Amino acid sequence: AVDGCALSLALCAPARANMSCPLNKIHCRSTTKYGILTFLPRFLYEQIRRAANAFFLFIALMQQIPDVSPTGRYTTLVPLIFILTVAGIKEIIEDYKRHKADNTINKKKTTGMARVPVNVAVGDIVKVTNGQHLPADMVIVSSSEPQAMCYIETSNLDGETNLKIRQGLSLTAGLQTLEDLMSLSGRLECEGPNRHLYDFTGTLRLDNQNPVPLGPDQVLLRGAQLRNTQWVAGIVVYTGHDSKLMQNSTKAPLKRSNVERVTNMQILVLFGILLVMALVSSVGAAIWNREHTDEACWYLSRDISTNFAYNLLTFIILYNNLIPISLLVTLEVVKFTQALFINWDMEMYYSETDTPAMARTSNLNEELGQVKYLFSDKTGTLTCNIMHFKKCTIAGITYGHFPDLDCDRSMEDFSNLPSNSNNSTEFDDPTLIQNIEKNHPTWPQICEFLTMMAVCHTVVPEREGDQIIYQASSPDEGALVKAAKGLGFVFTARTPHSVIIEAVSVPKFVQATRATLTAHCSTLGDSLRKENDLALIIDGQTLKYALSFELRQAFLDLALSCKAVICCRVSPLQKSEIVDMVKKHVKAITLAIGDGANDVGMIQTAHVGVGISGNEGMQATNSSDYSIAQFCYLEKLLLVHGAWSYNRVTKCILYCFYKNVVLYIIELWFAFVNGFSGQILFERWCIGLYNVIFTALPPFTLGIFDRPCSQQNMLRFPQLYRITQNAEGFNTRVFWGHCINALIHSVILFWFPLKMLEHDSPFSNGQGNDYLFAGNMVYTVSADTFVRSAVHTTFSHLAVWGSMALWMVFFAVYSYIWPTIPIAPDMRGQADRVMQCWHFWLGLVLVPTACLLKDFAWTAKSLLEEVQELEARAVDPGATVLRDSSGRRCSVKREKSVLVSFCISADGYAFSQEEHGVVSQSQVVRSYDTTRHVASRKG
Repeated sequence: AVDGCALSLALCAPARANMSCPLNKIHCRSTTKYGILTFLPRFLYEQIRRAANAFFLFIALMQQIPDVSPTGRYTTLVPLIFILTVAGIKEIIEDYKRHKADNTINKKKTTGMARVPVNVAVGDIVKVTNGQHLPADMVIVSSSEPQAMCYIETSNLDGETNLKIRQGLSLTAGLQTLEDLMSLSGRLECEGPNRHLYDFTGTLRLDNQNPVPLGPDQVLLRGAQLRNTQWVAGIVVYTGHDSKLMQNSTKAPLKRSNVERVTNMQILVLFGILLVMALVSSVGAAIWNREHTDEACWYLSRDISTNFAYNLLTFIILYNNLIPISLLVTLEVVKFTQALFINWDMEMYYSETDTPAMARTSNLNEELGQVKYLFSDKTGTLTCNIMHFKKCTIAGITYGHFPDLDCDRSMEDFSNLPSNSNNSTEFDDPTLIQNIEKNHPTWPQICEFLTMMAVCHTVVPEREGDQIIYQASSPDEGALVKAAKGLGFVFTARTPHSVIIEAVSVPKFVQATRATLTAHCSTLGDSLRKENDLALIIDGQTLKYALSFELRQAFLDLALSCKAVICCRVSPLQKSEIVDMVKKHVKAITLAIGDGANDVGMIQTAHVGVGISGNEGMQATNSSDYSIAQFCYLEKLLLVHGAWSYNRVTKCILYCFYKNVVLYIIELWFAFVNGFSGQILFERWCIGLYNVIFTALPPFTLGIFDRPCSQQNMLRFPQLYRITQNAEGFNTRVFWGHCINALIHSVILFWFPLKMLEHDSPFSNGQGNDYLFAGNMVYTVSADTFVRSAVHTTFSHLAVWGSMALWMVFFAVYSYIWPTIPIAPDMRGQADRVMQCWHFWLGLVLVPTACLLKDFAWTAKSLLEEVQELEARAVDPGATVLRDSSGRRCSVKREKSVLVSFCISADGYAFSQEEHGVVSQSQVVRSYDTTRHVASRKG
């Protein structure tokens, strides 16, 4: 029975006892965004909350009203359907990859676990064997070890890979058989489901026995793995979403980048400009209609509405492409391609595990270029949780030589770190052995030192044939014992009262030569300790109060005043709460990185989540936005791919805004000379294909191939990251600068050609110019101007001249398809007339030149543009990058960010982890006699 705050179980149903491990159906977890039934509504919601899509849906609906749209009924609807289809296909592809990854990990967890497939329910008695994951939260009844002890690894819960000891009650420790368990009768009372991993309160009331209290030492949590224990039997208390693991999980969010949010606001601003333009045109139409009556303009066949609201709607539809309809589909393709570049980057490929970097979503590429706050898990993430014996000092003499210890460390140095091996030693100094061989005055101290390394530990040796396997509770203990073995002091066995070693006086062996490592301090934490004066360290218990409503703001203020914040022994939910606190109260982009299931919450909460394919399973990777194999790859992911993606995406957005604002302000200027009649200057399908085909390639080349500077200089000068981090290339000032530039260009592009044609130029057949002739001329020179303005790279040149050639071919063909194909009769013969007019060819040269003259004459350059120019001339840009705003030289210094690192406790470890529980370390270690195992095997 559950009353909301307490739970009581009756232990009187022997039929529910199950000595086989149940099928772990509830272990399956999904990181996908969509399901078969939820895809369409959730996808449409995600798309329609983008201002541009919502606006074009409105326009498409309005165009269905008869005689309202001057551009036809389908010129918006067809492109919108195409755009949503492309976006939907991209989302399906990315979510299908997540689904496959989830299936892989879920099947891996359940393989071979079930003997009898049953569903776990509260009150069941289940048996879990060595190496299996716990299917639910359960109270220990008995185990294969003395005194109902067992060992578990909780990396899925708290990131700690060292083993922990748990022990059942002495009251039930003797229940070793199925019959004993089936005879169990009584009640188990405990607190209701909650998210506190380290707390549990309950009471076991067995029939004819005094009640005994239950605490966290008697509880095994779902997600933990049974280790070094043959089996354990327990009573299930929480299952499914009531388990503490699921109580700490969060739902996969729908993330949007900061650039997308800013773009939404800019689209709303453009919508406001569009309304102003439509209002001005409607007022102009009302004034013109009042002054030009039917009697005065008898020569006009007027079919013009005098209804103000009707005219306003007409002009809104006429100017609707002031907001570029192709922008979103262009960004979808651009970001998808950028994600492929991340996936294909061989410098972020880890060959030892055959693991490439992977962009699991492409919607946040540019967000990688704006990160200011980094939240990192420690164990397995910031450190590899791999320990190697490298250096020691004995009797004042240091052994272990690293001549290039003080050299700068690069990403390549870190990527060459050795993987976890049984050797765990990179000690390369023959002097130590030589000092023993030559009876150096310190040789007794050396022998004593190595003896202590071989005996002072809690390692348990196991033999597999002639090989000794050390079961170490922590990587550092294992590294020391293995190093002692490599130096001739071999730990072989343990009894309750002694430790046995085989000490060889001077072992004759040749140490394998290894490449000298330049990076023996490989964590960001090390650099923080050198650079910062103040750090805040807080444990999970204190954090529980610090995150309360009364203290949250004070804690945030204190944390933001520190250069580093280290949170020890925190639950997954606490991690996500800290990230959420900074995300909501600080206007900055956050990134969370981790490698375990306990990091999933903060990875999903941060603006950008990065998972590391480490030793703690694939849950973090499957829940992340981007996955990498090594923490050191984060440098290139941010400084290169992030900064490049930000520059490319923002340039693409600004260019799309620019070319559409120009073209549709031209329509406004045309309204001043056509009596605000709603007449369009351009043929309807020419304007319908303007964004989708004729000016589509330049934005793609900007978004895919534009490069502010080389990756070598991006990594060499992290100062360049500040440009994207501080949004210097995409903000309100830059947006309005492009709008003003577009306004100036629209004046030149419309009024210059119009004035050139003002006095007419009749052709040899006696025909003269008309509005469509002027429109085709303006359209051509405008397209020429737009595509020329995007020239930056070789690919840009191909896109520019390819786009111009495409328009010219289309224009020529489109002018002759009527009446063979019954569309565009008014375009018949237009290409011939335009091409024969010398005004056109003169304007094609002079008008774009006049528009782009400012760009060529402009002398003020951004830092990135200066670096680009220097790189093009093969000049080292260091002097330019390192000078400050006053022109003085400054030293290379990496951008300081607040690193919030979640680390494990320093209290100890696993079966050597002192958790102040019911069993002390000394009791645990002295429970083992490995010589008896050896003897029994020999027997």
